Amino acid sequence: MTDIATWLELGGAVAGAGGLGIAKYRAPRLYWSAVGLPVTWGRFTWSYRSTMDVCGLTVQPSGFRAFMTRNLGRRDVRPVPPKVRRVRPTSTGLRITLRLPAGLEPADLVASSERLRHAWGVHSVTVRETKPGYVELRMTGYDVLNRVRMPRKAIPRDLVVPVALREDGSVFERDYRKIPMALTLGANSSGKSMYQRNLIKGLAKLPVGLIGIDCKRGVEHSRYASRLSALATTPAIAGRLIDALVTEMEDRFDLLALYGVSDLWELPEELRPVPLIVLIDEVAELFLVTSRKDEPARDHTVMQLVRLGQMARAIGIYLEVCGQRFGSDLGKGATALRAQLTGRVVHRVNDKQTAEMGLGDIAPEAMVSVLGIRADRPGVAVAGDASGYWSRIRTPEIAPAQVTAVCREFAHLTPELPFLAPFRPVGQITVPPMPDVPPLVPAQASGE
Repeated sequence: MTDIATWLELGGAVAGAGGLGIAKYRAPRLYWSAVGLPVTWGRFTWSYRSTMDVCGLTVQPSGFRAFMTRNLGRRDVRPVPPKVRRVRPTSTGLRITLRLPAGLEPADLVASSERLRHAWGVHSVTVRETKPGYVELRMTGYDVLNRVRMPRKAIPRDLVVPVALREDGSVFERDYRKIPMALTLGANSSGKSMYQRNLIKGLAKLPVGLIGIDCKRGVEHSRYASRLSALATTPAIAGRLIDALVTEMEDRFDLLALYGVSDLWELPEELRPVPLIVLIDEVAELFLVTSRKDEPARDHTVMQLVRLGQMARAIGIYLEVCGQRFGSDLGKGATALRAQLTGRVVHRVNDKQTAEMGLGDIAPEAMVSVLGIRADRPGVAVAGDASGYWSRIRTPEIAPAQVTAVCREFAHLTPELPFLAPFRPVGQITVPPMPDVPPLVPAQASGE
């Protein structure tokens, strides 16, 4: 009986270990909460001072503190690490608030983040300054970008749309009040369209006007016609639509001047025009022309688009520009327009020059991360803005049919704007059935 009990205990232990191993890969959140969190917290607690010391993140104490330690504490004076103010567990990792001693800056911890990651056995360590003298270490226990699951509390509100998940487990949000204009770059099959789908799904639930410019005959935006206030499917129509938006911008500026305010949001709610989001898919189609006679129209459209990028924020018109490449090689005005697009999201690209177009002027150190995105991980991107802060993100996978269903559900939120009436899509395009084509039969080889 004793042998049987021993074998049962051994079998239970093996089954438990096997279950934990499966949970580590199939249910990483559960594994982190049950095993990873207590182990990492304990490792951090016991090795914090020594880890900071060997990573060069300690400084000599002040003279008064050294005197008190030597004469009253009767201890040797040792270098001082950042003081731990708070440790907060999350479902994906640990967040630790540190008070920096004199002589250390956040850049010192950023430079050592890779060493800290290996020392504490976590997937990643990111550093963010919360206020002068304080930083937050965000440890991630596992690869949250492997299978993206957005938190339930991540819902659209005001002009804020949750779009993706950062590698530290926090939600990446597209906030049009803070970053009114943005540029999204990426090669084919990089996840650029997936990013735009998540964005449209969130925007469709908000009381805003959506304007689509898709010069690929509307193959991307036509399916969302039930929620669009306007849709342009050719460069010629796009040029007229952009002219209408510039005219609306001038009318809205007249409204602000009439009431003596400088921003749309200072107007009373009953007088405030509806915010407009302009979604441009493959912006290069607005720049490329096939003959010289089309160049004046192209230059006019680009100039009007630059005007929107420069001034439209104050009157509630926001640009969301997407493309594969966006540099001076597109033609006159491309660089001027790109300079107005504060937010940048860069997916996998085909060359270093494209990464420089997106991030070289705001976060040069992020280009290494962009060039390291693998082809088998669509949706992974690097997001940054003019502040210089950047992070790696990934959008959750979503089918076009899901976004189309959301657009139909919230079609009643589509504002009726008279100046956009000539560009209003008729309705949802009906896709004809695929014809029955007999299977191809390989040709018989001749007897010669």
